[in-house]
Amino acid sequence: MVDTTTPASPVYVIGAGPGGLAVAAELRARGVRAVVLEKSDAVGASWRRHYDRLHLHTTRRLSALPGLRMPRRFGRWVSRDDVVRYLEKYADVHELEIVTGVEVDRVERGPGGEGWVLYATGGRRLSTPAVVVATGFNHTPYVPAWPGAESYAGELLHAGQYRNPAPFVGRDVLVVGAGNTGAEIAADLAEGGAGRVRLAVRTPPHILRRSTAGWPAQATGILVRRLPVRLVDAAASVTERLSVPDLSAYGLPRPAKGLYSRAREGAIPVQDVGLIDAVRKGRVEPVAAVESFDGTKVVLADGTRVSPEVVVAATGYRRGLEGLVGHLGVLDQRGRPRVRGARTVPGASGLYFTGFTNPISGMLRELRLDAARIARSLAR
Repeated sequence: MVDTTTPASPVYVIGAGPGGLAVAAELRARGVRAVVLEKSDAVGASWRRHYDRLHLHTTRRLSALPGLRMPRRFGRWVSRDDVVRYLEKYADVHELEIVTGVEVDRVERGPGGEGWVLYATGGRRLSTPAVVVATGFNHTPYVPAWPGAESYAGELLHAGQYRNPAPFVGRDVLVVGAGNTGAEIAADLAEGGAGRVRLAVRTPPHILRRSTAGWPAQATGILVRRLPVRLVDAAASVTERLSVPDLSAYGLPRPAKGLYSRAREGAIPVQDVGLIDAVRKGRVEPVAAVESFDGTKVVLADGTRVSPEVVVAATGYRRGLEGLVGHLGVLDQRGRPRVRGARTVPGASGLYFTGFTNPISGMLRELRLDAARIARSLAR
């Protein structure tokens, strides 16, 4: 049981994104003092860094955190800036204790195996009976170690550095990665005046309409998530063929493997916000995956050499948890928490994780469940 009467020993929550704020609010509502530690200077740091046109692919109603609805004026698909406003308001409404400018480098077991010690900037050592790690899904930008990339003569940047198409007007751009981020950036560049836009695709993605006849794809995902994989794959195949045109002639064939089978492996379907139209109009050209770089050239998997002025690597993120908790045996082979919510790894009681599901797959909805579970566990 957590001692809720000792101000010197709060539960520490690492990260002031949606996950950390939701857990802190749920703990406070149950009388457990929680202090949120944030390395940046404000809440929602990762959302502030996203590209300008980003909107949630999950509906406003299903994206709110516990204890505060998102305002109707935000619309059905909430913008990046409104997500930030919402998180700021959420922290104020729940009167959360947030300490900014403090980065936790390592979490260790306390003396005698009791509680936890957090090693943070400024030589801080913070003792706590329990700690919640909520540093986020999109923590550390990942760029593959492509041969020759270090000597590439053009401009190479990660998608996390992309904001809008203004700096790329009239330029030849290759976007690498056909996930939601890559697909949306490619469409944004095409609409924003880039001279030429290619999209390098290793494995063709499943593409869904964000909503069909007013029914959001997210709602369907929630309804079918416990059904047999083969049944969902078959139903999704019919839906895709009815609602999404075949782009095979444009270099983007339909995937061979079923949608739900791919999703269970971590390959989230692309929700269309302009890619289909851009590909059909020739404004975005799907090409083979990137294999290497050679001076001014980019070598593709089919042997083609292209000469873009800019390469945007929409190649994802890593959780970046190894230095923080990797020594505790709580991560899987891919560096992700082995458990989340109120479940803990044997031998690591009092250590919790939240916010490490894919943000496009309804993460904010999952956070509500995680936050409640963790709070109930700590308040017992």
